[in-house]
Amino acid sequence: MASRQIVLDTETTGLEVSEGNRLIEIGAVELVERRITGRQFHYYLNPQRAIEEGALEVHGITEDFLQDKPLFVDIAHEFIEFIQGAELLIHNAAFDLGFLDAELAILANSSARIVDYATVLDTLELAREMHPGQRNSLDALCKRYEIDNSNRSLHGALLDAQILADVYLAMTGGQTDLGLSFNASQNQPEQQAILDAGQRPPLRVLKPGQDELQQHLKRLNEIKRASGTCLWLELEESL
Repeated sequence: MASRQIVLDTETTGLEVSEGNRLIEIGAVELVERRITGRQFHYYLNPQRAIEEGALEVHGITEDFLQDKPLFVDIAHEFIEFIQGAELLIHNAAFDLGFLDAELAILANSSARIVDYATVLDTLELAREMHPGQRNSLDALCKRYEIDNSNRSLHGALLDAQILADVYLAMTGGQTDLGLSFNASQNQPEQQAILDAGQRPPLRVLKPGQDELQQHLKRLNEIKRASGTCLWLELEESL
């Protein structure tokens, strides 16, 4: 079965779910086998309560804008269907899960939780493991991995989910160029000398040092921890 991940973010009326704050936006993008599929889930929600001034300064979403938006109960079934069976990638997952679980509790009047429908990977915890002692906010990671976040003047759930998807792929190995692409004009006979095997100089073999081998193994373990599997590591362990 294909590996399916959902990169998810939310916006809320305030910081503390324990004070009755509610969700006002959910944004999520789908990855299958580490590729962005184009499938998205995005809704603004009417929280039926006031938005705290501090939260408004962060996301800029006003109560007037949300007046005609659906309630969580109206989109809950579609949301659960979208995340069912996937691995959720969330930056500072405890915050978003707290609000999502609170909405489920109101909806079902039960102990249902998001982890009943999907597994969760906290990308903030992953970043802290990979970059201890450094700033690991989404903006800091964008700068570290050269991800364009110039459109992020305010927080927005869908935009942040899209940015986090790019950050996660870069942080866990990205999609590298294997050197197989070429320009047709560079392969014309008059522009590229083709040598017979006997004319070619011997290849220079560079062997990695012990430090390089340790860094290589560390990187493979990071990929395995982030994605659940690493075929290269499994191959090395079998030798």
